[in-house]
Amino acid sequence: MSSVGLMVTCMNDALFPGTGRAVVTLLRRLGVEVDFPAAQTCCGQPMVNTGYLDDAVPLVRNHLEAFAECEAVVVPSGSCAGSVRHQHRMVAQRSGDRGLVRAVEQAPPVYELSEYLVDVLGVVDVGAYFPHRVTYHPTCHSLRMLGVGARPARLLQAVRGLTLLELPAATECCGFGGTFAVKNADTSVAMGSDKARHVRESGAEVLVAGDNSCLMHIGGMLSRERSGIRVMHLAEILASVEPTGPASIAKEVAVR
Repeated sequence: MSSVGLMVTCMNDALFPGTGRAVVTLLRRLGVEVDFPAAQTCCGQPMVNTGYLDDAVPLVRNHLEAFAECEAVVVPSGSCAGSVRHQHRMVAQRSGDRGLVRAVEQAPPVYELSEYLVDVLGVVDVGAYFPHRVTYHPTCHSLRMLGVGARPARLLQAVRGLTLLELPAATECCGFGGTFAVKNADTSVAMGSDKARHVRESGAEVLVAGDNSCLMHIGGMLSRERSGIRVMHLAEILASVEPTGPASIAKEVAVR
């Protein structure tokens, strides 16, 4: 049996706990043992992205200690997975601590959820059922920093009952960008409005992505427009099964 540590991320822990539960449900259904190291906290990305790399050092150390005993780490966020895989090395090197650099280099591999399913487990059809029209937004970090490519789309195409619709201008940023949305609010809103318009144009009932931060931003736009379009994390759709299934969460997810 495979074993992984779940890095749930700050955003999911604080605002979207259903995503973490969906990841556990999905992975256990696929025969993966899931551990949740309670000592985990922020990966340090907000500090790095705003230029405070030295302040991220304690968070990098904590991440390394929390997940040290895991075979691999699975993250339901392209943003946070990208931070651990790319920014932690940069933070460690800047610190001048050779021991920290070695620890980062020897740390367990970190996978965004779709990477782990497709590349490690070798699974595309996860046994999901979701009878709705769906469009997929490839978030910036998953697309550009991690290069997850078509993995999420392949997983969605294998979901029974799901119709995957093309999202116009899919690769354009939604405008969230963490602190960017605070420091450049007008630009962020304009970008988010464009993305929401494209989602409406797709004809989808549900917008799905691998990062709840982006879904929160776009979903806020769609909600204020009273579009009737829901937003859902990829994990929640992949964890959904027919109502008669033994691990069904379809009804719970459908009312979000």
